[in-house]
Amino acid sequence: MLRKLMAAAVLTGALGLAACESYGPTPYQPGGGGERGYSETKIESDRYRISFKGNSLTGKETVENYLLYRAAELTLQNGYDNFTIVNRDTDKDRDIRGYGGYMGTRLSYMYFVPRYGWVGAWEPYWTPETYREITRYEAYAEIQMSRGPKGSDPNAFDARQVSQNLAGLISRAPQ
Repeated sequence: MLRKLMAAAVLTGALGLAACESYGPTPYQPGGGGERGYSETKIESDRYRISFKGNSLTGKETVENYLLYRAAELTLQNGYDNFTIVNRDTDKDRDIRGYGGYMGTRLSYMYFVPRYGWVGAWEPYWTPETYREITRYEAYAEIQMSRGPKGSDPNAFDARQVSQNLAGLISRAPQ
């Protein structure tokens, strides 16, 4: 009976971990607040602060690509041709999580008591705890939009080209 309970506890924990990871990387979607995805704040008529926040399965490159794609999308939606990245940064949030550490009991030895017969002695034990590193990225940028040719500034991007080149890398949330 005890073995069945312990096996059920281990199976439940493993399924719980698998369920946590089965949702996959953060798709390209609006976020806001503590949610994963993109968000923007209008600073001036041609200037925005944009961010994209990914979960633990979303890599740094994906987070940064989604940020650039959102900047291009926002630029085109507002009737501009180019955007210049004024400020840009990517934060790494690292966390160590422990799993396991289940306390159970096992039969250590048996001895005979004339009045009761054979009696088992049970001792507590701990299963080893496992640790896992969880890393999440969030990319930020402040952009300024403009019309006409982009110029020679290395921080300036043609919104149409960025949109076309990154479109194949964008994974949207299911509808």
